[in-house]
Amino acid sequence: MPNDKNEANKRLIEKMNDLEKDYGQKFSNTQKILLTTDGSITAILDVLYGKISLFTLDQHFGTADADHAKLVNVNEGDEINFREVIMHKGAKPLIYAISHVPLGRCSEEICSDLLRADIPIGRILKNYKIESRREVNNIFIEKPDEKLQDLFKTDEDFLARDYVIINNDEILMWIKEMFPVSYFTEI
Repeated sequence: MPNDKNEANKRLIEKMNDLEKDYGQKFSNTQKILLTTDGSITAILDVLYGKISLFTLDQHFGTADADHAKLVNVNEGDEINFREVIMHKGAKPLIYAISHVPLGRCSEEICSDLLRADIPIGRILKNYKIESRREVNNIFIEKPDEKLQDLFKTDEDFLARDYVIINNDEILMWIKEMFPVSYFTEI
């Protein structure tokens, strides 16, 4: 296991270095931590800003199409909870996130908390003492769509990552997190 962890860390450092090279910009240590951590973003933001809040933009159940089924390793047609949120401190948005959670892998209690909407996934996992690990798939730059431009009041590029949360060797959740490239540069 230690070799796997070392290889994963090496891979993330390489991805981060490649992203800086491709984008032509060095990123702050805080940005790098937020993009590469295998821990909870919520916990990091709580340390930086005091307890942050979550606002749910959209949440609904749906069936997995081929793309979504592949993200969470389920069959097409399986039921998934689709969730779109903003983590914020006061009126300032910090992180935009979407998640896909196969309902067949969640306990009733976890599903209930997901539906209560305004609880960050990191806190849900902590509250239920869910043993899990995060595996970062990608770190990248993305152009904001109109919704992100409106939410963050900017049309600048966004730093983004997507990852899976694994529990009992199965994907419990797929998550994508994004924030404007000018965020977290001074912390």
